[in-house]
This record gives sequence, structure tokens and C-alpha cells, in this order.
Amino acid sequence: MTVKSILSFPPLAGMTYPSLDQSDLIRIVTGPEGVAEVSEADRSAVRVLMTSATRGCSAELADKLPNLGFVVSQGAGSDKIDIPGLEKRGVRVRCVGEALTDDVADLAMTLTIMLCRDLVRADAFARGGEWERGRFDVGDSPVGMTIGIGGLSGRIGQAIAARASASKMKIAGLQRGSNEGLGASLYDGWEALAEASDVLVLAVPGTADLKHVIGARELAALGPKGRLINVGRGNLVDTEALIVALETKAIAGAALDVLDTEPVIPPRLAALPNVILTPHIGGQTWGQRSRGARIAEDEVLAFLATTHSLQN
Repeated sequence: MTVKSILSFPPLAGMTYPSLDQSDLIRIVTGPEGVAEVSEADRSAVRVLMTSATRGCSAELADKLPNLGFVVSQGAGSDKIDIPGLEKRGVRVRCVGEALTDDVADLAMTLTIMLCRDLVRADAFARGGEWERGRFDVGDSPVGMTIGIGGLSGRIGQAIAARASASKMKIAGLQRGSNEGLGASLYDGWEALAEASDVLVLAVPGTADLKHVIGARELAALGPKGRLINVGRGNLVDTEALIVALETKAIAGAALDVLDTEPVIPPRLAALPNVILTPHIGGQTWGQRSRGARIAEDEVLAFLATTHSLQN
């Protein structure tokens, strides 16, 4: 009998692993419940778990795989992966975030321009026949605006900064060591960064210490001409405070690819004309899936080759 060494959730469309021995791979549909259905012998043989940012790897799941040595996740987010717990077990974790860097940065800049130019409403204006009866309102140009980037020193933050610089925007970030030398104006804390920004982009992970890092105070600092873009995680923003800020026009608008209530959209938020909503598609492109699958496959093969040679 072939010893199964790889446990994997079904890959998304567009992801294939031609170099992996399919007879060496077990697929599951759900989390710990699905793993429990795998035989004890196969679970004991599993050395690799291939997962995703949305499925992650909990302590409960890892407990069912006593010889797990490597978790590879095809995404940038690690908030659903119990990294401290896995590290205590001696399990290595690899998040293939580099596969989606450019796609998330592209969406962040697209949403910035769409929000500034009011392009969603412009599309409705043209389609609805209003163009025949008058001119559309003049939008704002991002040229010369300051874009504050939460997560400036990260791969995605730097990719957004490069695109914003090409659009002749000024770059700002938080005052911290990792942001030194990046050619950006740096501010001490989120409120100060928001106050200095015309557009505030969130591109940081949704870790517990960053929950609701953008609330009523930060939104007030962003001001009536300010705009918020979130391509990080939904829990970074206090959604109720954001809805109030949008309703009262305390800020000019928001574009959200993520929400802490997703996939449910609060009706008050959905009804607002000054918000753009996308369904968590920042890294979801065919190119990303192909790149992510190739990197994950290479990582798994390298890990298995190394552990095999050590065992021999």
C-alpha cells in the first residue's frame, strides 16, 4: 500500500500539481471533521498539509496529524493558521503570499482610482441614459494626493506604493523601523497617518492586536475629503463606525474588498452610494492560482525530499 504523505483540501479551479504523486495525496473537503474520516494509519503517515488562507490550520486539525511537519498555505493571510501552536510542535509553516502580491496591489490602486473618479456611479449614469440629459459630475484626481499605506514595508504595501508613485501620489506610512529608508513620510500611529492621508489603504494582516485599528477616531482624522481602501482583512475596520462615517459624510468614501461580516453585507452599508464593495477578490486571478500552485508544489517536493534524505 502506498504511504500517504500529503493531506490537501481540494484545489481551487486553475490550480494543478502535476509534479506531485497523486497516489501519495489524500484530499479532504472540510477541516478537522474531514480529517477524522481519514484512517488512523494514513493520518499518522501525513507529513504535509496543503491548505489555504480561508481554511487555515487549527490546533484541533493539527492534533489529528501526529507526524505533521509542514503546512503550506496558498495565500498571504495567516490569521486562520495557528502558527505558535504549530511551531511548538516543530511544524514549519509557509504562506505563498508572493503569488498574489501584484494582483492585490492592482486592485488597491484600481479601487483608489474608481473611488476618486466616482466610476461606479459614472457607469450607472451612462447606462441609465442620464448622459443624454446632462454632464456627469467632475471627479477627483489622485495626482498629488497623499496615500497612506498601512503595511508599507510588506510585499503588498511596497507594490501599492510603486503603483501610487507611478500615479504621482505622495507616499506615507507608519513610523516604525521597517518603514525607514522607504522614501515615505512617516507618522506615529494610525490616527496621525489617517490625518495626513487623502487615501488610506489597509494592507496588513487581521491579527488580534490590529482588530478595529480603524475606528471612529481614525475616520474622523481622515476627514470629509478622505477615502478608505481595505484590501487587508475585514476585522481591521470597525464596520459600524465606518457606516456612520459614510452616512454622515465624515469621510468621502470607502472601497472594501474585505468585511468582518463577509460574505454578509450589512444593508445600511450596501445602500450607500459612496462605497464600493468587492467580494474578497484581491488575490483571485487565474495567474495567481497558477503561480501559487507552482510555488506550493515546489515547496512540498523540497520538504519531502529533505525529510526523506534525513530519514535515510
